[in-house]
Amino acid sequence: MSDIATAHRRVTAVLDEVDTVIVGKRAATEVVLAGILAGGHVLMEDYPGLGKTLAARTFAQALGLDFTRAQFTPDLLPSDLTGSFVYDQGRGVFEFRKGPVFTGLLLADEINRTPPKTQAALLEAMQEHQVTVEGQTFPLPQPFHVLATANPVEYEGTYPLPEAQLDRFLVRVAFGYPGADDEWEVLGRRMARRREEQQARQVVDATELLELQATMEDVTVSPEVGRYCVGLARATREHEQTLMGASPRGSLALLLVGRAYAVVRGRDYVTPDDIKAVAPAVLEHRVVIRPELWMSEVSSRTVVAELLRTVRTPRTAVASGPQAAR
Repeated sequence: MSDIATAHRRVTAVLDEVDTVIVGKRAATEVVLAGILAGGHVLMEDYPGLGKTLAARTFAQALGLDFTRAQFTPDLLPSDLTGSFVYDQGRGVFEFRKGPVFTGLLLADEINRTPPKTQAALLEAMQEHQVTVEGQTFPLPQPFHVLATANPVEYEGTYPLPEAQLDRFLVRVAFGYPGADDEWEVLGRRMARRREEQQARQVVDATELLELQATMEDVTVSPEVGRYCVGLARATREHEQTLMGASPRGSLALLLVGRAYAVVRGRDYVTPDDIKAVAPAVLEHRVVIRPELWMSEVSSRTVVAELLRTVRTPRTAVASGPQAAR
């Protein structure tokens, strides 16, 4: 428990530092950080001006990660992300010039504005932590995370992410509009600092982040909670309003993010409430509604919300012993 307690203190310090920049969005930033601690990538899909880009930069600063931003546009090429071989006239050889994907945290800004071919260039990087250029494979730094942004309301000139790529994002998060008091707090902080730029203090470094991610493996998941993850994922496939539900990768994502969220909450075991807290961010982007319902009020959000009400929630004690999953 001591390692988990230490991890909890570090995680809380990171979130507290993020709160100095991102106002009133603690619940959303907890899920973003849980996704990172679980070793995954995060899709931030929300309206313009709600702090998605600022959140990515702030997490990079607080976590001590190298940060690069790639602005996704219709003319962006795969080599603009991965890098390419460039001829060195002085030495008479081709040398590999790394692209922005070689970093600790990559902000893929407006990822839905670039064609599928360039979107697909990220797939290998996100899944395998490597890129292949002209038959040669280059490993990416560790840790490596993608925080992507997307605008859900603009469709002209955009390319919706295919389900295979959406599935590579461990969680999808929306920040939403702030309350009136929080919005005034944003204005007040801007006047107080007398400049536009905001800077977060570094709380951990890349090595410490890897240690935190390794600590997640010590979080206990009881068989009941594990089966609850499976039950929720299977229910998305069997629901009458869905064309496609979450794959086994979805149930695994529930378990992994649930472990990280438990540490955020200061525990070394996962409860059903942890799974419920992260389930919308983990499952909604993995659910495809039947085409005939697209013009109705049915959405992946309403389906997941219904399943969280109807799928039986297990009653569990703290898991221990050889049957507890880690």
